[in-house]
Amino acid sequence: MTNGKLISWTKGIDGNGDGDGYLTHSAAEFNGDKDAHALPDNAVFAANAQHPQIELHYNNADSVRSQARFVSGAGEFLIKIPKAHYAAIYLGLSSSEGASSLQFDLIYSDRTETKNYLLPDYYNNVSEKYPDLSYVATDLAKWGKKDEMTEKDHHNIHLLKLNTDPGRKLIAIKVSKGKEGYLIFWSVTGVTK
Repeated sequence: MTNGKLISWTKGIDGNGDGDGYLTHSAAEFNGDKDAHALPDNAVFAANAQHPQIELHYNNADSVRSQARFVSGAGEFLIKIPKAHYAAIYLGLSSSEGASSLQFDLIYSDRTETKNYLLPDYYNNVSEKYPDLSYVATDLAKWGKKDEMTEKDHHNIHLLKLNTDPGRKLIAIKVSKGKEGYLIFWSVTGVTK
């Protein structure tokens, strides 16, 4: 919702970005969807036992800038972060069209450490099968290109905890994705030492 108007998403969460997208609560309500499992209007998610406070990068008042990043097929991107000693990094991620095989190069000021992770499809719930995984948002509905609800619930934005070396200064994270899956990168949150 921007200035009282429903602004449709342009690049979605599945179908190679052309299938479906999420709406905020206000947008779903304006659309006439009752009791919709939509993203909250406030993009700040409170801390809980699994994670610190997380802020996703969407905003009802901003219909111009990209609010997430996608990787379709194999690809990579670099996350520059303030140089500091971090105890953990939390990445808000979704994988649709199956799981995404991810490699994280943790770039410290004196060396690089690599971690691999298989991020499950966003329809899958967190279980002991997925260590270091929790939720930012869960049980979400999704909407098609014409803002019609296509599924009423059960989709997640996962949160992956990357344990880091707090004795070293982390300066960046390189994320590499394999061919399978469609990845959405929502946020990065660091917990300093």
